[in-house]
Amino acid sequence: MFTFIICFISGIGAGLGTGFAGMSAAAVISPMLITFLKLPAYEAVGIALASDVLASAVSAYTYGKNKNLDIRNGLVMMVTVLICTLIGSWTASLVPNTTMGSFSVFMTFLLGIKFIVKPVLTTKESMSETSEKKRLVQSVISGIVVGFICGFIGAGGGMMMLLLLTGVLGYELKTAVGTSVFIMTFTALTGAVSHFVIGGMPDIRCLVFCVISTLLWARIAALFANKASAVTLNRMTGVVLAILGAAILFVNYM
Repeated sequence: MFTFIICFISGIGAGLGTGFAGMSAAAVISPMLITFLKLPAYEAVGIALASDVLASAVSAYTYGKNKNLDIRNGLVMMVTVLICTLIGSWTASLVPNTTMGSFSVFMTFLLGIKFIVKPVLTTKESMSETSEKKRLVQSVISGIVVGFICGFIGAGGGMMMLLLLTGVLGYELKTAVGTSVFIMTFTALTGAVSHFVIGGMPDIRCLVFCVISTLLWARIAALFANKASAVTLNRMTGVVLAILGAAILFVNYM
């Protein structure tokens, strides 16, 4: 019963983060499973990535159905992210061990505050003013940055993508989140498969509970987000990210 409760609570946080902000489920589920269920870190990350696959996929479908998804540039960024993640991982293996794991947690909290204080109010009309060629180049560069940092640090992909999509590529928030979860579907699938191939199958109960809970809450969050106004979505996204960031910091350092 305790396992179910922890997985369900983890899924709530991960699902809301995914549906509202394109956040990776690994940022929430991993520390919860490691801290409260004492699972090995590698196994916990594998479960989190597996939970991310369906949650991101159903969120991407919901955003796409509401025309809040840029598939073309999303595919370009996704390929670049996957390639540069491998390069970042290889580079990380050559340098001394460093404690950069808290990077994505602090980033989650600060990004939440940013959306509350300074919301993204870009419109689709203003997005169309950027040329396709320029956006393509921006997608490649952003993919390189996100992929390398994710491979080197091991976390933070969803948050960095959201930051770059809104801040650099000039996406309005709904399209940014929709494109982010679209990319995360494939990056999470790649990560989950590699974790299970290398480390073997994880605890099946934890896997099933986390996947179902994350999927449920991601669907709820995505449905609400696509119907909300830009101002409301910014505030909700900011509140969710700030609370999740603070909660994960507490779990990590309690």
